[in-house]
Amino acid sequence: MGRFVYWMNVSLDLRIEQVPGDNGAGEWLRIGEELHREFNARARELAVMVQGRVMYETMEEYWPRARGDASLPEVLREYGEIWTSTPKVLVSRTRLDADHNTRVIGGDDAIEQLAALRAGTDGTIGVGGATLATQLLRAGLLDELLLFTHPSFLGFGRPLFDDHDRPIDLDLLEQRSFEQGVTMHRYAVRDAKAAGPC
Repeated sequence: MGRFVYWMNVSLDLRIEQVPGDNGAGEWLRIGEELHREFNARARELAVMVQGRVMYETMEEYWPRARGDASLPEVLREYGEIWTSTPKVLVSRTRLDADHNTRVIGGDDAIEQLAALRAGTDGTIGVGGATLATQLLRAGLLDELLLFTHPSFLGFGRPLFDDHDRPIDLDLLEQRSFEQGVTMHRYAVRDAKAAGPC
């Protein structure tokens, strides 16, 4: 059985974007080479990436082109190759197809389809998008959070999760510091439905 891991860059006040539509590309982010190499290493280990439409379209717009752009640093071209080649699931009610090794699911049974994906996958399934992560959390399917916290306080903007109707307890699994004051924390969600080993 796989594990759904919600992976996101966040501010100190747990915002993932300040300006609507920046989708993780704000000037408040401090992503240097060391941190991007960590992103690449973790992304390379994913069995599948599952992304909501907004997150997917943000990634789709940049990373397939980045892999062949000789003007970019090697670490960015490498991530472009990883993102493009990794199997992906796009969760959307409005899109019917997608390129770049992606299949689309949607409709009223999307969570059931994701539960089946989790049950039938061996390894880590990366989750991108706050709405999608909130839906998985509500369904008891979100196994872990992988948060890269940047030393900025935004004060407003898109939160890490939508409102949830009850507290969720987490267990710290891993932590690390990177250049420019960025910290990484990986947490297990205590009440996630049974999944494979961490």
